[in-house]
Amino acid sequence: MKKIFDSWNLKYKKPFGAVKKGEECEFRIRLPKNIVLDYPPVPVLVIFRTGFKETFLSMNLEAEEENCNVYQTTYTPKHEGVHYYYFSYKNNGTRNYIKRSACHESSVNSGELFQLTVYDEAYETPDFLKGGIMYQIFPDRFYKSAAVHENVPEDRVIRENWEDTPFYRPDEKGHVWNNDYFGGDLQGIKEKLPYLQSIGVTCIYLNPIFESHENHRYNTANYRKVDPLLGTNEDFKILCSEAKKYGISIILDGVFSHTGADSIYFNKFNRYDSKGAYNSQDSEFFPWYTFSEYPDKYEAWWGIDTLPNVNENNKEYTDYICGDGGVLDYWIEQGAAGYRLDVADELPDEFLDNLNKCVKKHGKEKIIIGEVWEDASNKESYGVKRRYLLGHQLDSVMNYPFRTAIMNYILGGSPYDFRNSIMTIVENYPKPSVDVLMNSISTHDIERAINILGGESCDGKSKDWMCNRWLTNEEYELGRNRMKCAMVLQYFLPGVPCIYYGDEAGQQGYKDPFNRRCYPWGKEDKELIEFTKLLASIRKGSELFVDGTLKFLYFDDNVIAFSRTRSYCKKAVIIFLNRSPYEQILDSSKINIDGSNKLSVIYGNFCEKERLILSPYGFAVIKVEAPAEENIKDD
Repeated sequence: MKKIFDSWNLKYKKPFGAVKKGEECEFRIRLPKNIVLDYPPVPVLVIFRTGFKETFLSMNLEAEEENCNVYQTTYTPKHEGVHYYYFSYKNNGTRNYIKRSACHESSVNSGELFQLTVYDEAYETPDFLKGGIMYQIFPDRFYKSAAVHENVPEDRVIRENWEDTPFYRPDEKGHVWNNDYFGGDLQGIKEKLPYLQSIGVTCIYLNPIFESHENHRYNTANYRKVDPLLGTNEDFKILCSEAKKYGISIILDGVFSHTGADSIYFNKFNRYDSKGAYNSQDSEFFPWYTFSEYPDKYEAWWGIDTLPNVNENNKEYTDYICGDGGVLDYWIEQGAAGYRLDVADELPDEFLDNLNKCVKKHGKEKIIIGEVWEDASNKESYGVKRRYLLGHQLDSVMNYPFRTAIMNYILGGSPYDFRNSIMTIVENYPKPSVDVLMNSISTHDIERAINILGGESCDGKSKDWMCNRWLTNEEYELGRNRMKCAMVLQYFLPGVPCIYYGDEAGQQGYKDPFNRRCYPWGKEDKELIEFTKLLASIRKGSELFVDGTLKFLYFDDNVIAFSRTRSYCKKAVIIFLNRSPYEQILDSSKINIDGSNKLSVIYGNFCEKERLILSPYGFAVIKVEAPAEENIKDD
């Protein structure tokens, strides 16, 4: 029996996934012939946006097949936003509803609504990142140059041993001050540009570099000044210029939902000579903040009193950040290629609109990536349905849903759950944003991937446990093998892989601050680095990894296969992955590829028209010379 509806299949919905405003979308359903429809004898498509009335579209009988009738209609959306839809028909006096089940397929009288994302027809995302490779650097911990830095505050603790563990124990009041520094700097990053180029990096994402008085630098003290321990504003400008010579762009971390209490804006600790909001209600910065009882009770990020919240919609604050000659303008003029936005959920729409206008006036190649942990297409925060990916705010997001899906799958989860999680994001997001998704498996906010994949969970464990817990040799070997599998998915699924500094070198670390240990120069895992270079070479060797569409082709208990294709060319790339510790032999007849295709091996052990041999934790990449959409079959 054929499916009633499948949102992933072009025979039922075309085009796949999100659509542009004004773009016609075709819908088809297949109803069994034994269902006799009441008058009028046609089903309807029901589609709507949250807060707006439903639109009812009659579906016409298009064709009769062996056991079913095919009904069709079209819908051309006139408005941007997340739309929801279902189908309905009447049989024997009863109204029946066709809704979503099993992620993309349908069921009758149960399930949820299907989603159709409609975005601005002019929505474009930067080309420079597509097909590239990102590298995330926590500046204090990457590489320390011999440069002498001036005007470094005396209250900082400068660590002498690069391999020491960062301070993590709280004081008597329970506060961790994060005031120890290892001395990584911008000059150090510049000196390592040849290394970054060698592993395929085309874009560096820097965690905050602005003057701040904790080592993570998410408590900004001065948006217009590089932290003196990292260097100077001129050093940043030089770094961007030098990186460009290596084909590398640099994006900055924009922390705009809060500042530091120890800042020129708030000045709670009287570090600065000027008046901050804490010092005087006459301060020019006072309107930025919200006090319930002046000066000691104020809104703070997650209640942390060292991080006072700002009112992003305050005109003076918006102008300071987004206005002509403001913070955003300044750093782009120094060479920044764009921004990653910290806690984008906490930035109101109006602020994001203004931020987008400011960044994009410098050209469409300047990028804006938001920190969003969930599906960003239908995200709600503070009671507001967010407009992140409709074409006027973000280019894309940190792709945590992919990371969750990858890690669960490599640890033994269902391949179908993995596929469904990946395809849901690809279906819900506009294609321009999918192409520049930031695909990480580790970040500064979570445990390193090798620890999760090889070792014991740190859930419920103390900081002391995390500090002293290192993977055994056996755990490390398992973690490395599994991380290679995770990296294959990270590199070859849609979007852009983002390496967290040191992951490629075997760096270990549980949660903050142990995931922020210094890069292990001189003690790198050379095997992992060479594997990283291999993936980069394969990725850069095919244009299909720039913007090719995704289709899953094969599943069993241990092996998955998926393709990257373009509908308008006669090529496809197919990736096979074996997540198990055992060799897997795959008969080519089981793969959903037309036998007439011309196959060639990019990487792996493949005997054309015979079998594919996958080593333990191994992968293969096959090039297909054939019309992609015609010859790669549906499930």
